[in-house]
Amino acid sequence: MSVKVDLNQLADKLTDYTFAYLVTVDDSYHAHTVTVEPHLVDGVIDVGPVGGHTRRNLAAHEDVTLVWPPSSPGGYSLIVDGRGQAGKSDEDTHHIVPSRAVLHRKASRPGPTGPAGSCESDCIVLSEN
Repeated sequence: MSVKVDLNQLADKLTDYTFAYLVTVDDSYHAHTVTVEPHLVDGVIDVGPVGGHTRRNLAAHEDVTLVWPPSSPGGYSLIVDGRGQAGKSDEDTHHIVPSRAVLHRKASRPGPTGPAGSCESDCIVLSEN
């Protein structure tokens, strides 16, 4: 099931974060993680220039994840899944079209698990109603 990301909510939340980790995979599906300073522009996340490994990964495997760590312990991480669009060179900017966005943190104490209960995490999905 695809849920449309609420870009207004995402834009509001991004003001609380300064940098993110961009996670891509190579042809063997090994994760490659780099630090980026993303900006949301016209519904697309611009991650700026990236190195050769990341650019090749984006060109070969478009599914990516961005993770903004919390600014303080106990805060929410912002996690955005999306489709990457590689630029032609290392100097070009690269873009991510968001497909899912969630604020995530570990719950302060475990709750009930199972289909009817909550998990042991505190999540807020940033989707349109």
